[in-house]
Amino acid sequence: MIEPDSSRSRPQVAYDVFLSFRGEDTRKTFTDHLHTALVQAGIHTFQDDDELPRGEEISDHLLKAIRESKISTVVFSKGYASSRWCLNELVEILKCRKRKTGQIALPIFYDIDPSDVRKQTGSFAEAFVKHEERSKEKVKEWRETLEEAGNLSGWNLKDMANGHEAKFIQEIIKDVLTKLDPKYLHVPKHLVGIDPLAHNIFHFLSTATDDVRIVGIHGMPGIGKTTIAKVVFNQLCYDCGYGFEGSSFLLNVKESESKDMVLLQ
Repeated sequence: MIEPDSSRSRPQVAYDVFLSFRGEDTRKTFTDHLHTALVQAGIHTFQDDDELPRGEEISDHLLKAIRESKISTVVFSKGYASSRWCLNELVEILKCRKRKTGQIALPIFYDIDPSDVRKQTGSFAEAFVKHEERSKEKVKEWRETLEEAGNLSGWNLKDMANGHEAKFIQEIIKDVLTKLDPKYLHVPKHLVGIDPLAHNIFHFLSTATDDVRIVGIHGMPGIGKTTIAKVVFNQLCYDCGYGFEGSSFLLNVKESESKDMVLLQ
């Protein structure tokens, strides 16, 4: 039997995806649907909430979240540039992209043309009229950052899936999963009672044998069945270096099957 190697740890990142967006535009619509899809796909996501009271400077907590994310996904909407907070987030996101850490910046153009972001036209031009009055010292940096972001390869709702948001989100999820490979499934820290159960399952599955083994984890809702499965999956696929040609973790199979069998496959 191969034991999990405690010397090999999860990659030193806190999140798979940092989600930057203008809450007034998309919090209860597109971004909410995107966040839900990311989580259901097993992607550990930090969703900033620009509705919280704050000043113009980004908090240390938020800076840490941006810097410790593998991918920063920026949802550009018509009101994005009106938020100084969002613009400051974007500055930090692109700074992280330039560092040699492999961090990815993925723009999503929701109901806005990339050229409006790149050239600060349309609703972005209107926002900058106000910024010129209130935050003149920051305007140059913001404009340069938006120009850079507008030139990045990303996703444009108007050009993809005939504008259908659900299909658009599915394509984004596929892209994110590809960029995250190989990835750990997120498991909360300081779990109680999970490790011994996961160890027993791991012992059963990893015992030297050529046969196919199937394990069923049964119990009441909320007792940690999915968490146990994630721990075992991480151990088998990543911690112990088995070198599988492929591996999949299918979450919410019953729900997904009823909605879209092709997507599940």
